[in-house]
Amino acid sequence: MSARETAPNCPYYFEDFHRGREVIGCRLIERNPNSLPWERKLCSHCPVPRILRETTSQAIALEAKVEKKFPWGKKITVFAVCTKHMLALADPLHCPRCEAEAAEEATSSRHERLHTA
Repeated sequence: MSARETAPNCPYYFEDFHRGREVIGCRLIERNPNSLPWERKLCSHCPVPRILRETTSQAIALEAKVEKKFPWGKKITVFAVCTKHMLALADPLHCPRCEAEAAEEATSSRHERLHTA
């Protein structure tokens, strides 16, 4: 099975098989000079696609790197910031300020519907 057949659903993953080339990589990890080298097998446990799908942050910026995993192996660690609120996120899936804004909007729209009916 080639990398092309099992390409992950991630906006940072890229592959180039044009004219016999076989280039694959991760743009998110490659732009971090403090990372260990990326390997294709790391994609199977990478948290980035899930974070991008499920985060409550309206404007998330990610940085990722490959680190050693004790006692052997490697893992991907992610640092996330909500750029709307300039807030480093302890949990990349949740921005407390974006969640508060969404709850406030839901409450105000519900209140408006009640008064216009």
